[in-house]
Amino acid sequence: MTPATASATENGSRGTSVIVNVLQIVRCFTVDEPLQGVTEIAAQVGLHKSSVSRILATLEQEHVVERDEFSRKYRLGLGLIAVAGPLLANLDVRRVAMEDLQVLAERTRETAALAIWDGGAAVTVEQIPSRRQVKHTSALGSRYTTGLSASVQVLLAAQDPQRVRDLVADEGIRLDESTGVDAYLDRLATVRREGHAVNFGLTAPDEVGIAAPVHDHRGHVVAAVLLAAPAYRIMEQDVPELVESCRVAARRISARLGAVDEGPGAD
Repeated sequence: MTPATASATENGSRGTSVIVNVLQIVRCFTVDEPLQGVTEIAAQVGLHKSSVSRILATLEQEHVVERDEFSRKYRLGLGLIAVAGPLLANLDVRRVAMEDLQVLAERTRETAALAIWDGGAAVTVEQIPSRRQVKHTSALGSRYTTGLSASVQVLLAAQDPQRVRDLVADEGIRLDESTGVDAYLDRLATVRREGHAVNFGLTAPDEVGIAAPVHDHRGHVVAAVLLAAPAYRIMEQDVPELVESCRVAARRISARLGAVDEGPGAD
């Protein structure tokens, strides 16, 4: 091995070692122990306190960690979200949702589906059909623009009100004659506050739809979980239980996407 090769190998090993040390330090911050001091970290990773202190100072400059105002210990900073953001944003919500859609369909014995907003309609991107002989299903890729559809309500509730007005004015979203745009915006505000929408025969007399929003790590609504069932099988007293099952599925999918559950109105 030549001196140049030896030097390159040594520098490569040193660089790898530094990266490993940084990752070990970052992993010291956990949900149970979010605050860590230099002494505690040094003991966990087996480094001298001066080395840990230097690494933390660099991480603090990059906002990967920050100082707690009262304890002066370190905690993870928002800079880490900037690093992980591209990964989190590109997670396949359809793939992530599959398990919970299957559980929802089994629990309720009705069709469970996932819809996303494509800018002008709620689009079905995944579906677990009910095992019952009589059921409500839709083809993947089906687009829904009826304003009182449960999935449309949930997805539009996350949109800017002026955007909703524009969609209604352009007839991209269809409302029945008895529902004005102001009343519709009030309905969407209620959906946003309560965290679900119910279509009890509003768009078709033989169908009941219940939807709840899926949030990503930024708190944005990225999809809607939908339960669809024949109206003859659903009594009004059954709705609260079905709503809760739908909301649980949506919260579980949201958690997989990195969302923090802040209650019914979280968006």
